[in-house]
Amino acid sequence: MKTATRLSAYGVAVALVAAGAWALGTAVGPFESTAAPAGGNGAEGAGHGDTHSGTVAETQQAGAEADLPAGLASSRGGYTLTPTSTTVTPGTPTTFSFQITGADGKPVTRFDVAHEKRMHLIVVRRDTAGFQHIHPKMATDGTWSVPLTLAQAGSYRAFADFAPTGGEATTLGVDLAAPGPFQPKDYTPSRVAAVDGYEVRLDGDLAPGKTAEVTLTVSKDGKPVTDLQPYLGAYGHLVALRVGDLAYLHVHPDGEPGDGKTEPGPSITFFAEVPSAGAYRLFLDFQHGGKVRTAEFTLTTAGHTLPVAPPEDSAGNADEGHADDGHGHN
Repeated sequence: MKTATRLSAYGVAVALVAAGAWALGTAVGPFESTAAPAGGNGAEGAGHGDTHSGTVAETQQAGAEADLPAGLASSRGGYTLTPTSTTVTPGTPTTFSFQITGADGKPVTRFDVAHEKRMHLIVVRRDTAGFQHIHPKMATDGTWSVPLTLAQAGSYRAFADFAPTGGEATTLGVDLAAPGPFQPKDYTPSRVAAVDGYEVRLDGDLAPGKTAEVTLTVSKDGKPVTDLQPYLGAYGHLVALRVGDLAYLHVHPDGEPGDGKTEPGPSITFFAEVPSAGAYRLFLDFQHGGKVRTAEFTLTTAGHTLPVAPPEDSAGNADEGHADDGHGHN
Protein backbone atom coordinates (compact mmCIF):
# COMPACT_ATOMS: atom_id res chain seq x y z
CA MET A 1 0.00 0.00 0.00
CA LYS A 2 1.47 3.30 -1.09
CA THR A 3 0.96 6.19 1.20
CA ALA A 4 1.38 9.84 0.34
CA THR A 5 0.96 11.57 3.65
CA ARG A 6 0.68 15.36 3.61
CA LEU A 7 1.69 17.65 6.41
CA SER A 8 0.46 15.92 9.59
CA ALA A 9 -0.56 12.52 10.92
CA TYR A 10 1.80 10.76 13.26
CA GLY A 11 3.34 11.31 11.11
CA VAL A 12 4.01 14.41 9.03
CA ALA A 13 8.25 18.25 9.06
CA VAL A 14 11.34 21.42 8.03
CA ALA A 15 13.39 24.33 8.59
CA LEU A 16 16.49 26.30 9.12
CA VAL A 17 15.87 29.87 10.14
CA ALA A 18 17.97 32.97 9.82
CA ALA A 19 19.68 34.01 13.01
CA GLY A 20 17.12 36.71 13.62
CA ALA A 21 14.30 34.15 13.48
CA TRP A 22 15.83 31.99 16.18
CA ALA A 23 14.26 34.23 18.83
CA LEU A 24 11.70 32.59 21.06
CA GLY A 25 8.08 33.01 20.07
CA THR A 26 5.26 30.68 19.11
CA ALA A 27 4.45 30.74 15.40
CA VAL A 28 0.85 31.06 14.35
CA GLY A 29 -1.27 29.60 11.60
CA PRO A 30 -3.54 26.53 11.55
CA PHE A 31 -3.53 23.59 9.16
CA GLU A 32 -6.30 21.03 9.08
CA SER A 33 -9.29 22.12 7.08
CA THR A 34 -11.63 20.02 9.21
CA ALA A 35 -11.53 18.82 12.77
CA ALA A 36 -14.10 17.22 15.02
CA PRO A 37 -15.34 19.50 17.77
CA ALA A 38 -12.82 19.31 20.56
CA GLY A 39 -13.87 18.46 24.07
CA GLY A 40 -12.36 17.36 27.33
CA ASN A 41 -12.97 13.71 26.40
CA GLY A 42 -12.52 13.63 22.65
CA ALA A 43 -15.74 12.32 21.09
CA GLU A 44 -17.75 13.38 24.12
CA GLY A 45 -17.06 17.00 23.17
CA ALA A 46 -19.20 16.66 20.04
CA GLY A 47 -21.86 19.29 19.74
CA HIS A 48 -19.74 22.32 20.55
CA GLY A 49 -19.95 24.74 17.67
CA ASP A 50 -22.37 22.70 15.53
CA THR A 51 -25.50 24.68 16.37
CA HIS A 52 -25.02 27.46 13.83
CA SER A 53 -24.21 27.87 10.18
CA GLY A 54 -20.76 29.06 9.17
CA THR A 55 -20.12 32.78 8.86
CA VAL A 56 -17.92 34.38 6.21
CA ALA A 57 -15.15 34.80 8.78
CA GLU A 58 -15.40 31.14 9.77
CA THR A 59 -15.26 30.06 6.13
CA GLN A 60 -12.18 32.18 5.56
CA GLN A 61 -10.60 30.74 8.71
CA ALA A 62 -11.28 27.20 7.50
CA GLY A 63 -9.62 28.03 4.19
CA ALA A 64 -6.58 29.45 5.98
CA GLU A 65 -6.31 26.30 8.09
CA ALA A 66 -6.37 24.14 4.97
CA ASP A 67 -3.60 26.09 3.27
CA LEU A 68 -1.00 26.36 6.04
CA PRO A 69 1.35 23.48 6.91
CA ALA A 70 1.22 21.55 10.17
CA GLY A 71 3.21 22.48 13.24
CA LEU A 72 3.26 26.24 12.71
CA ALA A 73 0.57 26.92 15.33
CA SER A 74 0.11 26.00 18.97
CA SER A 75 -3.65 26.16 18.50
CA ARG A 76 -5.83 25.06 15.58
CA GLY A 77 -8.98 23.15 14.78
CA GLY A 78 -10.24 23.67 18.33
CA TYR A 79 -7.18 22.07 19.97
CA THR A 80 -4.40 23.84 21.88
CA LEU A 81 -0.96 22.63 22.99
CA THR A 82 -0.31 23.98 26.50
CA PRO A 83 3.09 23.20 28.07
CA THR A 84 3.66 23.47 31.80
CA SER A 85 6.85 25.44 31.12
CA THR A 86 8.61 26.67 27.99
CA THR A 87 12.05 27.15 29.59
CA VAL A 88 14.50 24.25 29.85
CA THR A 89 17.98 24.34 31.37
CA PRO A 90 20.40 23.10 28.67
CA GLY A 91 22.36 19.96 29.46
CA THR A 92 20.14 19.10 32.42
CA PRO A 93 17.65 16.21 32.39
CA THR A 94 14.13 17.49 33.04
CA THR A 95 10.53 16.39 32.73
CA PHE A 96 8.63 18.14 29.95
CA SER A 97 4.87 18.20 30.56
CA PHE A 98 1.94 19.51 28.55
CA GLN A 99 -1.77 19.13 27.88
CA ILE A 100 -3.90 19.16 24.76
CA THR A 101 -7.02 21.17 25.51
CA GLY A 102 -10.23 21.26 23.51
CA ALA A 103 -12.45 24.12 22.43
CA ASP A 104 -14.11 24.02 25.85
CA GLY A 105 -10.75 24.60 27.55
CA LYS A 106 -10.73 21.15 29.16
CA PRO A 107 -7.86 18.66 28.73
CA VAL A 108 -8.46 16.04 26.06
CA THR A 109 -7.99 12.55 27.50
CA ARG A 110 -8.97 10.25 24.64
CA PHE A 111 -6.55 9.71 21.75
CA ASP A 112 -6.31 7.11 18.99
CA VAL A 113 -3.24 4.92 18.64
CA ALA A 114 -1.14 5.83 15.58
CA HIS A 115 1.95 3.76 14.90
CA GLU A 116 1.72 2.07 18.28
CA LYS A 117 1.57 5.34 20.26
CA ARG A 118 -1.10 7.86 21.20
CA MET A 119 1.34 10.76 21.20
CA HIS A 120 4.50 11.42 19.22
CA LEU A 121 6.67 14.35 20.29
CA ILE A 122 9.34 15.78 17.99
CA VAL A 123 11.80 18.25 19.53
CA VAL A 124 14.42 20.05 17.45
CA ARG A 125 16.40 23.28 17.75
CA ARG A 126 15.32 25.96 15.30
CA ASP A 127 18.49 25.46 13.27
CA THR A 128 17.39 21.77 13.08
CA ALA A 129 20.15 20.53 15.39
CA GLY A 130 19.45 18.13 18.26
CA PHE A 131 16.54 16.23 16.65
CA GLN A 132 14.60 13.98 19.07
CA HIS A 133 11.56 11.75 18.51
CA ILE A 134 10.14 10.74 21.89
CA HIS A 135 6.89 9.37 23.32
CA PRO A 136 5.27 10.95 26.40
CA LYS A 137 2.95 9.11 28.78
CA MET A 138 -0.41 10.53 29.81
CA ALA A 139 -1.80 10.81 33.33
CA THR A 140 -5.51 10.41 34.00
CA ASP A 141 -5.97 14.20 34.04
CA GLY A 142 -4.71 14.52 30.46
CA THR A 143 -1.19 15.69 31.34
CA TRP A 144 1.51 14.23 29.11
CA SER A 145 5.06 13.92 30.52
CA VAL A 146 8.37 12.73 29.12
CA PRO A 147 12.05 12.93 30.17
CA LEU A 148 13.81 15.55 28.03
CA THR A 149 17.39 16.76 27.81
CA LEU A 150 18.32 19.62 25.50
CA ALA A 151 22.06 19.19 25.10
CA GLN A 152 22.81 22.76 24.02
CA ALA A 153 21.37 26.22 24.43
CA GLY A 154 19.10 27.75 21.82
CA SER A 155 15.49 28.13 20.74
CA TYR A 156 13.72 24.82 20.14
CA ARG A 157 10.45 23.75 18.58
CA ALA A 158 8.34 20.96 20.10
CA PHE A 159 5.77 19.27 17.85
CA ALA A 160 2.91 17.26 19.38
CA ASP A 161 1.60 14.79 16.77
CA PHE A 162 -1.67 13.09 17.75
CA ALA A 163 -5.17 12.02 16.71
CA PRO A 164 -7.90 12.87 19.24
CA THR A 165 -10.62 10.23 19.34
CA GLY A 166 -13.36 11.36 16.99
CA GLY A 167 -11.17 14.11 15.52
CA GLU A 168 -8.65 14.67 12.76
CA ALA A 169 -4.94 13.84 13.05
CA THR A 170 -3.30 17.06 14.23
CA THR A 171 0.18 18.47 14.73
CA LEU A 172 0.66 21.46 17.02
CA GLY A 173 3.93 23.23 17.82
CA VAL A 174 5.34 25.40 20.57
CA ASP A 175 8.71 27.07 21.11
CA LEU A 176 10.99 26.16 24.01
CA ALA A 177 13.89 28.24 25.30
CA ALA A 178 17.18 26.77 26.54
CA PRO A 179 18.98 29.91 27.77
CA GLY A 180 22.63 30.47 26.98
CA PRO A 181 25.00 31.27 24.11
CA PHE A 182 25.12 28.93 21.14
CA GLN A 183 26.49 28.78 17.62
CA PRO A 184 23.79 28.07 14.99
CA LYS A 185 24.66 25.32 12.54
CA ASP A 186 24.62 25.70 8.78
CA TYR A 187 23.89 22.84 6.39
CA THR A 188 24.75 22.10 2.80
CA PRO A 189 22.72 19.74 0.59
CA SER A 190 23.55 16.14 1.49
CA ARG A 191 22.15 12.80 0.32
CA VAL A 192 24.43 10.48 2.31
CA ALA A 193 24.38 10.24 6.10
CA ALA A 194 26.72 8.37 8.44
CA VAL A 195 25.57 7.30 11.91
CA ASP A 196 27.10 4.72 14.29
CA GLY A 197 28.95 2.94 11.49
CA TYR A 198 25.92 2.87 9.20
CA GLU A 199 25.65 4.69 5.88
CA VAL A 200 22.26 5.75 4.55
CA ARG A 201 21.83 7.01 0.99
CA LEU A 202 18.82 8.98 -0.20
CA ASP A 203 17.67 8.78 -3.82
CA GLY A 204 14.85 10.79 -5.36
CA ASP A 205 13.84 14.43 -5.55
CA LEU A 206 11.24 16.53 -3.78
CA ALA A 207 8.70 18.32 -5.97
CA PRO A 208 6.48 21.06 -4.49
CA GLY A 209 2.79 20.21 -4.68
CA LYS A 210 3.42 16.77 -6.16
CA THR A 211 3.82 13.31 -4.70
CA ALA A 212 7.49 12.33 -4.93
CA GLU A 213 9.13 8.97 -4.33
CA VAL A 214 12.27 8.93 -2.23
CA THR A 215 14.22 5.80 -1.33
CA LEU A 216 16.64 5.43 1.55
CA THR A 217 19.15 2.59 1.46
CA VAL A 218 20.91 1.41 4.62
CA SER A 219 24.33 -0.28 4.65
CA LYS A 220 26.90 -1.15 7.31
CA ASP A 221 30.61 -1.73 6.71
CA GLY A 222 29.92 -1.52 2.99
CA LYS A 223 27.28 -4.27 3.06
CA PRO A 224 23.53 -3.79 2.62
CA VAL A 225 21.45 -4.21 5.77
CA THR A 226 18.72 -6.73 4.98
CA ASP A 227 17.39 -7.34 8.48
CA LEU A 228 16.03 -4.00 9.62
CA GLN A 229 13.74 -4.32 12.61
CA PRO A 230 10.23 -2.89 12.87
CA TYR A 231 10.04 0.35 14.79
CA LEU A 232 6.59 1.65 15.71
CA GLY A 233 5.06 -0.65 13.11
CA ALA A 234 7.33 0.25 10.19
CA TYR A 235 10.89 -0.27 8.93
CA GLY A 236 11.49 3.46 8.97
CA HIS A 237 9.92 6.83 9.74
CA LEU A 238 10.78 10.01 7.89
CA VAL A 239 10.26 13.54 9.20
CA ALA A 240 10.88 16.60 7.05
CA LEU A 241 11.23 20.18 8.27
CA ARG A 242 11.06 23.10 5.87
CA VAL A 243 14.03 25.43 6.02
CA GLY A 244 12.81 28.84 7.13
CA ASP A 245 9.84 28.12 9.38
CA LEU A 246 9.97 24.45 10.51
CA ALA A 247 6.76 23.51 8.73
CA TYR A 248 6.23 19.88 9.73
CA LEU A 249 5.86 16.91 7.39
CA HIS A 250 5.88 13.30 8.57
CA VAL A 251 5.70 10.64 5.87
CA HIS A 252 5.42 6.87 6.10
CA PRO A 253 7.02 4.17 3.99
CA ASP A 254 5.51 2.13 1.20
CA GLY A 255 4.36 -1.12 2.81
CA GLU A 256 4.77 -2.44 6.33
CA PRO A 257 6.36 -5.38 8.14
CA GLY A 258 4.45 -8.62 7.70
CA ASP A 259 2.44 -7.57 4.66
CA GLY A 260 4.08 -10.27 2.55
CA LYS A 261 5.76 -7.91 0.14
CA THR A 262 7.84 -5.40 2.09
CA GLU A 263 11.44 -6.48 2.61
CA PRO A 264 13.31 -5.54 5.83
CA GLY A 265 15.91 -3.54 3.95
CA PRO A 266 18.21 -2.46 2.64
CA SER A 267 15.85 0.04 0.98
CA ILE A 268 12.88 1.91 2.41
CA THR A 269 10.66 3.80 -0.02
CA PHE A 270 8.55 6.80 0.98
CA PHE A 271 5.99 8.92 -0.83
CA ALA A 272 5.95 12.56 0.22
CA GLU A 273 4.45 15.81 -0.97
CA VAL A 274 6.17 19.00 0.15
CA PRO A 275 4.08 22.18 0.14
CA SER A 276 6.49 24.58 -1.54
CA ALA A 277 9.78 25.05 -3.29
CA GLY A 278 12.70 25.44 -0.94
CA ALA A 279 15.12 23.53 1.24
CA TYR A 280 14.18 20.72 3.62
CA ARG A 281 15.89 18.86 6.41
CA LEU A 282 14.97 15.16 6.53
CA PHE A 283 15.36 12.78 9.49
CA LEU A 284 15.08 9.01 9.10
CA ASP A 285 14.51 6.85 12.19
CA PHE A 286 15.41 3.18 11.64
CA GLN A 287 16.08 0.26 13.98
CA HIS A 288 18.79 -2.40 13.72
CA GLY A 289 20.48 -4.52 16.36
CA GLY A 290 17.87 -3.44 18.88
CA LYS A 291 18.74 0.26 18.68
CA VAL A 292 16.98 3.15 16.96
CA ARG A 293 19.22 5.51 15.01
CA THR A 294 18.55 8.74 13.15
CA ALA A 295 20.08 9.65 9.78
CA GLU A 296 19.93 13.31 8.68
CA PHE A 297 19.77 14.79 5.17
CA THR A 298 19.39 18.18 3.51
CA LEU A 299 17.51 18.44 0.19
CA THR A 300 16.39 21.29 -1.99
CA THR A 301 13.65 21.29 -4.58
CA ALA A 302 14.63 21.89 -8.20
CA GLY A 303 16.04 25.34 -8.83
CA HIS A 304 16.43 26.22 -5.15
CA THR A 305 19.73 26.73 -3.36
CA LEU A 306 20.52 27.19 0.30
CA PRO A 307 21.69 30.66 1.37
CA VAL A 308 25.40 30.98 2.02
CA ALA A 309 26.19 31.84 5.62
CA PRO A 310 28.50 34.85 6.17
CA PRO A 311 32.08 33.95 7.14
CA GLU A 312 33.06 34.21 10.79
CA ASP A 313 35.87 36.27 12.21
CA SER A 314 38.39 34.86 14.67
CA ALA A 315 36.04 35.61 17.58
CA GLY A 316 33.23 33.56 16.03
CA ASN A 317 31.18 36.58 14.94
CA ALA A 318 29.54 36.68 11.54
CA ASP A 319 31.24 39.08 9.14
CA GLU A 320 28.52 40.89 7.25
CA GLY A 321 31.04 42.28 4.81
CA HIS A 322 30.98 45.87 6.04
CA ALA A 323 34.53 47.08 5.55
CA ASP A 324 33.69 50.42 7.12
CA ASP A 325 30.44 50.80 9.03
CA GLY A 326 31.21 54.25 10.38
CA HIS A 327 32.05 53.10 13.91
CA GLY A 328 35.74 54.03 13.95
CA HIS A 329 37.27 50.87 12.48
CA ASN A 330 40.87 51.37 11.48
